[in-house]
Amino acid sequence: MTTLADLRKTYSLGSLDAADVDPDPIRQFQTWLAQALDAKLPEPNTMTVATVDAEGRPSARILLIKGVDERGFVFYTNYESHKGHDLTANPHACLLFYWIELERQVRINGKVEKTTDAESDEYFHSRPLGSRIGAWASQQSTVIGSRAELEAREREFGAKFGENPPRPPHWGGFRLVPDTVEFWQGRPSRLHDRIRYSRESEGAAWRIERLAP
Repeated sequence: MTTLADLRKTYSLGSLDAADVDPDPIRQFQTWLAQALDAKLPEPNTMTVATVDAEGRPSARILLIKGVDERGFVFYTNYESHKGHDLTANPHACLLFYWIELERQVRINGKVEKTTDAESDEYFHSRPLGSRIGAWASQQSTVIGSRAELEAREREFGAKFGENPPRPPHWGGFRLVPDTVEFWQGRPSRLHDRIRYSRESEGAAWRIERLAP
């Protein structure tokens, strides 16, 4: 019988060197994301978002990234959710992308800020109608009595707003502005390639370093 201790995988698909990466980590991330898209990976925009609450207790969950540009990495949520309260109390987070088929990870740390109302409105109105109604129906992270209760709220807000629900005031985007970005490429013998970008403040030059695996 195979045990957890017996599970092993040899990583051998690629390599990563500081001399070969883009000087800007966001452009390097966009290159890797494009390669994940080209490889037709299942939901390549999936990421883990880790937060810490006011008491220092960490939480992590899977979300989908919905925007990345020179300003940072954007995702959307209910501001009254568990993660929303965490980010209000402690506006720092870590994002982790894991593309197992390419033997790659990207870990991104930084400070989080809300997107503008205009940005949140634009994305909200691009969503399918069911998702827009769902943003009203779900009081995210609160205790509910049953599935039927949730579905009743969905019907209620569907009847109220019809085909054009407005964006709820409690729903919108967060942008993580990175201060460190680490690219990880799996290699044989667990001697993985790790390249870290870091900077002292927003707008400062990026420093590129290799880390021991």
